[in-house]
Amino acid sequence: MSELFDEEPERPAPERTGRRTRALVITGVVLIVGFFLLSAFAGLYTDRLWYKEVGFGGVFSKLLWTRVGLFLAFGAVMGGVVALNMYLAFRFRPLFLMAGPDGVDRYRDAVTPIRGWLLAGVGVVVGIFAGTSAIGQWRTFLLWRNAEPWGSKDAYFKKDIGFYVFDLPWWNFVIDFVMAVAIVSLIATAIVHYLYGGIRLQVAHDRFSPAAQVQLSVLLGAFVLMKSVDYYLDRYDLVADDHRLFTGMNYAGENAMLPARNILVGVALICAVLFFLNVWRKTWQLPSVGLALLALSAVLLGMIWPAIVQNFQVKPSEADKENSYIKANIEATREAYGLSDVATEPFPGAPTGTAPDATTAQAVLGQLTEAPVVDPQQVRDTFQQRQQIRSYYSVPKVLDVDHYEINGKNEPLVLGARELDQSGIDASDQNWSNLHTVYTHGEGLIAAYANQVATSDEVNGRIVWAEGIGSGTSGRTDLTDTSKFETRLYYGELSPSYSIVGKASAKDASVELGLANAGSSSDVQRTTYDGKGGVPIGSTFNQLMYAIKFGEPNFLLSGRVNGNSKVLYNRTPTERVEKVAPWLTVDGDPYPAVVDGKIVWILDGYTTTDRYPNAQRESFAAMIDDSLQQDTGLQTIPTDEINYMRSAVKATVDAYDGTVTLYQWDESDPILKTWMKTFPGAVKPRSAIDDELLKHIRYPEDLFKVQRYQLARYHVTDAGDFYQGNNRWQVPEDPNASRQVFQPPYRLYSTGAADSVDNDWSLTSVFVPYRKGTVASYLQVNSDATKADSFGRLRLLEMTDQNSPGPGQVVNEMKQEKKVTDTLRDLNVQRDTPPRYGNLLTLPVEGGLIYIEPIYVVRTTGSSSFPILQYVIVKYGENVGIGETLPLALADAFGVDPSTGTPTPEPGTPETPGTPEEPSGTLEEQIAAALRKADDAFKAASEAQAAGDTVTWAKQLEIAQDEVEKAVKLADERDRKAAEETPKQ
Repeated sequence: MSELFDEEPERPAPERTGRRTRALVITGVVLIVGFFLLSAFAGLYTDRLWYKEVGFGGVFSKLLWTRVGLFLAFGAVMGGVVALNMYLAFRFRPLFLMAGPDGVDRYRDAVTPIRGWLLAGVGVVVGIFAGTSAIGQWRTFLLWRNAEPWGSKDAYFKKDIGFYVFDLPWWNFVIDFVMAVAIVSLIATAIVHYLYGGIRLQVAHDRFSPAAQVQLSVLLGAFVLMKSVDYYLDRYDLVADDHRLFTGMNYAGENAMLPARNILVGVALICAVLFFLNVWRKTWQLPSVGLALLALSAVLLGMIWPAIVQNFQVKPSEADKENSYIKANIEATREAYGLSDVATEPFPGAPTGTAPDATTAQAVLGQLTEAPVVDPQQVRDTFQQRQQIRSYYSVPKVLDVDHYEINGKNEPLVLGARELDQSGIDASDQNWSNLHTVYTHGEGLIAAYANQVATSDEVNGRIVWAEGIGSGTSGRTDLTDTSKFETRLYYGELSPSYSIVGKASAKDASVELGLANAGSSSDVQRTTYDGKGGVPIGSTFNQLMYAIKFGEPNFLLSGRVNGNSKVLYNRTPTERVEKVAPWLTVDGDPYPAVVDGKIVWILDGYTTTDRYPNAQRESFAAMIDDSLQQDTGLQTIPTDEINYMRSAVKATVDAYDGTVTLYQWDESDPILKTWMKTFPGAVKPRSAIDDELLKHIRYPEDLFKVQRYQLARYHVTDAGDFYQGNNRWQVPEDPNASRQVFQPPYRLYSTGAADSVDNDWSLTSVFVPYRKGTVASYLQVNSDATKADSFGRLRLLEMTDQNSPGPGQVVNEMKQEKKVTDTLRDLNVQRDTPPRYGNLLTLPVEGGLIYIEPIYVVRTTGSSSFPILQYVIVKYGENVGIGETLPLALADAFGVDPSTGTPTPEPGTPETPGTPEEPSGTLEEQIAAALRKADDAFKAASEAQAAGDTVTWAKQLEIAQDEVEKAVKLADERDRKAAEETPKQ
């Protein structure tokens, strides 16, 4: 009995414990792999549903099968070749294994029992890596596969440009891949031969078995043969190489690098033949010598010789040596960026005399009712505070500028979509049900006149609203009839990640929260989305897939998800366009427009490449960076560098149902033609754009920024002048920005042509000389797509007066003007916060440039604050004026009393006798009478415009123009007489 108690307890057998542990590990691995496979399947399945819903199912299928095909093809080649070489190395191992170095026998014994699994595993792993790498080349493959001829040739090899853009990148990838296959196979084969005695490094002779020598010789020969082909293709890469002065072929490239690569092609080819001959010769001496010769030639011919040519032939006379290459770079760059047809005109830059002549006065009057003094960046907070209605509505950080026909006249407007901003919801209310089923959409479009300032309405920041809460019962609805206008915005720049919409039956209550009347009332209402957009998730399987996709079990558990439910996601306009057209580079500033009674987002899509021969390559992000720049990125090339850009596509996204439509815009772009061939039906022809949409299509902003960046250097077309850099320009820095960034371009009505009387809706910018503060030129592009003959025409006004002040100098001169400092000093005393300076607009008029800058002050009401447009400063020539409106500021600059129309007397001078009502025959009194009549006519024109009487408005404006023209002529005569009398005194 005691023996029973002394007996040790029974323990599980070691085999059973190991088996249980192995089972747990296998189960864990299976669960993990299953989870990843299920997640991948859910992502793929839901993407298919989304593409099908937006009408781009063909794009999804093409992208999917292209990626799958590339993965399988390149993965199979890499894995298969590597596995085959490993098998052959084992198959032809020495029959009698000799003792190897320390450790090799141990590794061989460990590997042999699992060699089949190891062979398959290595093949699968390297195949996955190769296939994954090939997936990233789908753009390159599709461009090569569907390439359209470019129709023009490069300057050196005389090949079609499409060869460099479409063909060369693909063949470079294929050759690099084949070389990678050879290297990986070589390494794997060498390891197998070493383990099984085919390679014995510890002996003095016969280190390689015959089989090892044959196999290694073939792999090395294949690698060097592909290197020969690589050297051949590298010849064509010379036209896209970056150099200190420019991108493209240069003297050293044509006279040193090109001959060197031709020689290296032959050397590598001979070296490959030597390796292949080694299959029979069984000696490594000649292949080794050939390989050493190739390496030495690559260093001497590929690196040292070009450096010698560059330093001892080119540098001493670089201007002459590089002249023809600079010329080719200039021509290619101007063509690649669309700068070949820039119309250049001389422009004085500064007015003559102290008062404008009659023609100038008429031009200034034409700008009075059109210059956009409202800064879209500064008034964003005003839009936010006065128009958001609820804290969970917001507008984008940078508002947009567009033009609309209102009461028979085109008006510039500052616009912003009133979007849903869920961060404004109280934290206690931010639950899943509220965030994804109740707060689902924004309401309406807010717009203000960019060229009008209210005289005393500080409650609204002195903004004159054109659409929004001020419209309807208490204001004007100038853009739309709200009874026929869909105001709900389910797709926008601030939209939530996803929303679930739809109710189970018509009898159920609506749960989505909206505004009863986004135009005139803040009353809330319950609504239900009934648009055609959205993916149906009524089935349990779809709910499961989306629960996995978003990691949210409420798709399966919540009662808000029913048989009629839809899920809306991928909701920002940029995201939607990039997904349906991933081959486009999308402009960073989508803008809303009212088209046919609904709000649509309009986006510009670009085709870009970094392979255009001899064109200057630059960073896209660096070229478009300015004080208003929002986040953007390239979608079509691995880096952000480009040397070709076209405005290829105009895209629209319906703000209510999310419909995405792509329209062909550039009908001659070979890259777009290739993509349209690749994805047939994805892009509609240009003729499908209706007239209402065409009114709001504008010249792309990012394209204009890229063009002005390049034009700063490439306005010079003479190679000698280009090399000297004596007429180089640069985009000026924003004088009011907190960091060193470019001044943004501005949209406004402008004319700079001497023979033009109409103002074009334009995108404008200025240049300053390199590292100087004066203005060098004024760049304008017609941005009105309804004017087919002139749309996109770049006009460059070069200043003949080299001392015309630039933006930075103008702002300093404005701030130092005594009348401005006195006015702003009083403003600082009255307000707790310093004034804010708005965007500095530059407008060309006859003889000079007029500068306009709004001044804002911050008004605080309770817990909120917003800026008020308090003053406008103008500068024309040496004259600076400040006033509460643009007409008042112009009157101050021209020395006119805005109330009486009489010239403002200089301080300390006695007033001119006589009364304006009974003028005598003096010039002063005639000027005063004319200006008084002009002021009355302006007031009458403003009243007629407000009443919608366009006939009276035009008539009164004409009277005002005539009277000011008369006053200016009299002022010129007065100044002339005063100048004649000055020497006598």
